[in-house]
Amino acid sequence: MIFESNSAEDTFAFGKKMGEAAKPGDIICLDGDLGVGKTVFTQGFAEGLGIDDYVNSPTFTIVKEYYGRIPLYHFDVYRIGDPSEMEEIGYEDYFYGKGVSIIEWPELIEELIPEEAHWVRIKKDLDKGFDYRRIEY
Repeated sequence: MIFESNSAEDTFAFGKKMGEAAKPGDIICLDGDLGVGKTVFTQGFAEGLGIDDYVNSPTFTIVKEYYGRIPLYHFDVYRIGDPSEMEEIGYEDYFYGKGVSIIEWPELIEELIPEEAHWVRIKKDLDKGFDYRRIEY
């Protein structure tokens, strides 16, 4: 399916809708270049889970935990040098736990991601405007 976003607000609202429908154990892989709106999507997703905390990218901590109707585990694995480093943070407890995992830069740990994970790809198309995003899911 494809969702066309024309603003950060649209991307946030789309994330929120997905968050409202999320179930424990869901894994969302966010694929997209820097500055495409992955964190905005995640902020909306968190609101959909009833999370009041400010959500930002966990670039230097690898994972941040937030609590709403379902826990949210927000991963940014951009700085992972080798997928085996994920074992040090206990990724399996997150992926197979009672929360929802959102993973930015999932292609860097693709071999660890379960088959049933949902992939959300966010792409810019400057021909359609600076704020336009094509979201495939």
